[in-house]
Amino acid sequence: MAELEAAAEHERILREIESTETACIGPTLRSVYDGEEHGHFMEKLELRIKNHDREIEKMCNFHYQGFVDSITELLKVRGEAEKLKNQVTDTNRRLQHEGAELLSSMKDLQQCRIQQRNIATTVDKLNMCLPVLEMYSKLQVQMKSKRHYPALKTLEQLEHTFLPQVSHYRFCQLMVDNIPKLREEIKDVSMSDLKDFLESIRKHSERIGETAMKQAQQQRSLDNIQSVQGKGGLARTHTKCPSPEVNGTSPMSEQDSGILDVEDEEEEETPGTQDLVDFSPVYRCLHIYTVLGSRETFENYYRNQRRKQARLVLQPPSNMHETLDGYRKYFHQIVGFFVVEDHILHTTLGLVNRAYIDELWELALSKTMAALRTHSSYCSDPNLVLDLKNLIVHFADTLQGYGFPVNQLFDMLLEIRDQYSEILLKKWALLFRNILDSDNYSPIPVTNEETFQKLVGQFPFQDSELEKQQFPKKFPFSEFVPKVYCQIKEFIYACLKFSEDLHLSSTEVDDMIRKSTNLLLTRTLSNCLQNVIKRKNVGLTELVQIIINTTHLEVSCKYLEEFITNITGVLPDTVHTTKLYGLTTFKDARQAAEEEIYTNLNQKIDQFLQLADYDWLVSDPSTQASDYLVDLVAFLNSTFAVFTHLPATSDSHSRMPGKVAQTACMSACKHLSTSLTQLLLEAEVKQITMGALQQFNQDVKECERFARSGPVPGFQGDTLQLAFIDLRQLLNLFIKWDWSTYLADYGQPTCKYLRVNPTTALILLEKIHRVMKDSSRKNNVFAQFRKNERDKQKLIETVAKQLRSLINSHHS
Repeated sequence: MAELEAAAEHERILREIESTETACIGPTLRSVYDGEEHGHFMEKLELRIKNHDREIEKMCNFHYQGFVDSITELLKVRGEAEKLKNQVTDTNRRLQHEGAELLSSMKDLQQCRIQQRNIATTVDKLNMCLPVLEMYSKLQVQMKSKRHYPALKTLEQLEHTFLPQVSHYRFCQLMVDNIPKLREEIKDVSMSDLKDFLESIRKHSERIGETAMKQAQQQRSLDNIQSVQGKGGLARTHTKCPSPEVNGTSPMSEQDSGILDVEDEEEEETPGTQDLVDFSPVYRCLHIYTVLGSRETFENYYRNQRRKQARLVLQPPSNMHETLDGYRKYFHQIVGFFVVEDHILHTTLGLVNRAYIDELWELALSKTMAALRTHSSYCSDPNLVLDLKNLIVHFADTLQGYGFPVNQLFDMLLEIRDQYSEILLKKWALLFRNILDSDNYSPIPVTNEETFQKLVGQFPFQDSELEKQQFPKKFPFSEFVPKVYCQIKEFIYACLKFSEDLHLSSTEVDDMIRKSTNLLLTRTLSNCLQNVIKRKNVGLTELVQIIINTTHLEVSCKYLEEFITNITGVLPDTVHTTKLYGLTTFKDARQAAEEEIYTNLNQKIDQFLQLADYDWLVSDPSTQASDYLVDLVAFLNSTFAVFTHLPATSDSHSRMPGKVAQTACMSACKHLSTSLTQLLLEAEVKQITMGALQQFNQDVKECERFARSGPVPGFQGDTLQLAFIDLRQLLNLFIKWDWSTYLADYGQPTCKYLRVNPTTALILLEKIHRVMKDSSRKNNVFAQFRKNERDKQKLIETVAKQLRSLINSHHS
């Protein structure tokens, strides 16, 4: 059984060997050697080989005759082939001989074709190089003609389009190496043009600003007639930055001589900015630096340079305050600077931005306001300040038209308004002083109706009685009344002029005018009046006339109120409306004049009293009043006659007609009474005789006669005589020697000598007592009345003792 299996296995291995490729029989043979039937397998293998050899031999024997036949045919073919070879060789020889000439021609043709191909190649290469050379030549021409932006575009095309196609040529490499140098040259040249532009714009800023302000003023004058259709010349009718190319070759900025378009061609006489400044360098440089990728560098450079120029423009000249032209040039330069920047803002894409403009404007606003505050403070001419205000308003309106905020400028104008008011007050103080100094302080005479109506037109005066009088006639006031009134109105007009175009409401204008007018009345005019009243050489006549004048000016205050209301349109009863303080001013002036009258009268009385030369020891008195007192009474009568011109007034709070004269008369009488009493009581006068007392009594009677004569109408009864009542009771007490009544009734309301002071009585009594003690006087005066003399001395001593007792009890 095992032998059968081994035989089957060997048979399988043999079949595998027969059917498997030689390279893959390794595993099969390995299985033979792994087994134990190796020898038996080899026998099987030898037997199989022999079987195959016998089959091969049978096959060869079967095909041998065919093989022999084939060899025989092959030998026949060899002979035929030899013949064919000879024929071919002969044919080839003949062909070679015959084709030698053709071959030579073919070689010539080949050479010609090669040359043609080379020429075509050369032409193609030249056609590729010629545009490069043409572009480079064009670039050189553009550089020479300073058309730098087209040159830059040509350079870009040359570098990115044409040179890459012929980059393997040496001349192209030279061009490539030269391109950075050309770019730098274009940058340098364009920057040089920009610097020239910046220098030019700095020189022309003043003219640009002047043109802008003129056109703004013209436009504003047309606003009241027609609607605004667009601003011309320097108006904000901007176009965007021109396209870099026109016809694909040159920038528009090279052909455009100006940037700011002029739409209003009717104003031919006003040059546009395009006639003053060529903006093309800015556009060229901007485009060039943008293309070269250095836009930020260019923007920073431009802004820094313009900031430096702004600081130069904003630096005012030291003598700017001397003339209006100095301010005008300063404003023109500032306006010109910002008009250019505003135009650049609206015609370029980002060269400057709103933040940059706002920064420059804030700088300009602060420096301009500081300069104006400083220089305007030096100005003392109100006309120059007013012109400066108009110029500032024009300046602010022009820049406001370009979108710049100018509220701070108008706020500053309110500060200048206060300064303007102070300058006006100084000017009007001088005018008032001249008017008051040149006035004759006499009523104004008029001889005809024309002069009368002229004065009434200047000053609101109404008096039906005066109108009924025949010419010639007189106004009660002097010339300074209508002159002062007219100057007050002129002051109001001057204040109104400053308030124009300040964008203030009518209420604010009214308030400003009223406050300024109040300052004029309460400070300036009041001080001028006070100075006139306090002058040393002012007379009573002048003071009386001042009282009359101020009374009429006080009445005219209501007309000033109406005048202000008419020009401002604000009713006086409106809430917060400021009232005029003229009434107080003129009342104070009148009161000061009255006080000065009282003082001057008292001084005149003192001057007369200095002429008094009493002999206090006289025994025989005169029956006439002293000469000095007669002259004094005559002076008082003539003086109080002047007071009859004092006018009445409808103001219930002011003094009634004649009240000033009454007060002055009463004051003069009281002062005279007091002064006469002081003469009696002077410490230097040690002795007084009864005769001297009688003479003194005559003078007092003269004073009382003056009081009774009614030098000033309006006193009731003996009111004026009461000024001398103290002195009269004192003299009556001594002349009548009525001591018993005095001492008995002292302290009672019904006392006959109620106004006699014990101290005064004692002083005078002691002076009389000293005379009685004088021996020489005794011999001459009391010699025959020795007993009466002794009795009287005792009485005097007793009275003196009682008077001292009264004085001591009063003090305790």
